[in-house]
Amino acid sequence: MTDDLFHIIDDGQTPSASKDPTRATIVIGIYVQPGAGRSTIVGRRQNALHVRVAPPPADGRANLAAELLIAELFDVPRSDVSIIAGHKSREKRVRAEGVNLDHVRARLEEVTAKAPPGPAFNQGRIQPKR
Repeated sequence: MTDDLFHIIDDGQTPSASKDPTRATIVIGIYVQPGAGRSTIVGRRQNALHVRVAPPPADGRANLAAELLIAELFDVPRSDVSIIAGHKSREKRVRAEGVNLDHVRARLEEVTAKAPPGPAFNQGRIQPKR
């Protein structure tokens, strides 16, 4: 179950939520690993979605890449996705407006289920020292 990765917010300001009851605004926790070979979703890391992005963290490029990755994942325009907390941290909170909740749940199940187990996908457990 992936409902612990995000929460639904009702701020009354999302126009798409008032027009279509299947649309909502969510906040999802993500853990960003910048400077990867390519941008991809790795799986889970505790109660966050673990993503790797190719750009380095300089000049907010890694944040932009993370927003683009989340927008692509949920099939919403990039303008509907924004980082609301953790701009200079690897742990971020991302707001996505106008998402279809059924689609969000299905996509999160898909990307977390196919992630291979290993050091990058360890469900938040601490790796033993070697």
